[in-house]
Amino acid sequence: MSLSAPVERTPLHTRTIVCHGFKRADGHYDIEASIIDVKAYQYTEPFRGVREPGSHVHEMWVRLTVGEDMVVKGIEVSMPATPYPACQTAKPNFQGLIGVTVGGGWRRAVQECVGNVRGCTHVRELLFPMATVAFQTIGGWPVAGEEPKPAPIKRAEKPRVIDGCIAWASDGEVVAKLHPEFSVPSQNATQ
Repeated sequence: MSLSAPVERTPLHTRTIVCHGFKRADGHYDIEASIIDVKAYQYTEPFRGVREPGSHVHEMWVRLTVGEDMVVKGIEVSMPATPYPACQTAKPNFQGLIGVTVGGGWRRAVQECVGNVRGCTHVRELLFPMATVAFQTIGGWPVAGEEPKPAPIKRAEKPRVIDGCIAWASDGEVVAKLHPEFSVPSQNATQ
């Protein structure tokens, strides 16, 4: 563990979210994610009754198939464990994301399609880290031995990642090296 030693405590709840990115044989990409919630103690739910420690409160899976253009080509939702029977009825509504581009406006599109009573909170939440995994999968560094994608020509529009975090600050070394046309000198730089 990379954190400091905690005060004595008792475990109660664990949420595990796992995301994977795959390149398919047909040239598309599958982004898969799961969310699993477990309690460390016995408890009683209103619909499933007594639940033993370690049993799944939630277990949901999503497969998002996207093209190189980041447009959703397909989506599959599976819910092996849900605390309420009504949860299952949200699955077909996620098909409304087919044709949507994973990128700017993704959160808004997800909310419009499966927000509130149209969707499932937990599946909806998976779609947000899946977007960043899609970018890492499709736009990531090349596999060793493969030719890197050609460097893009100078862009007229600033990439959204710039100024999105400290590493991609417009006055930092990453932007200066990878997108010098959008690099700005630091106001703290010595003359």
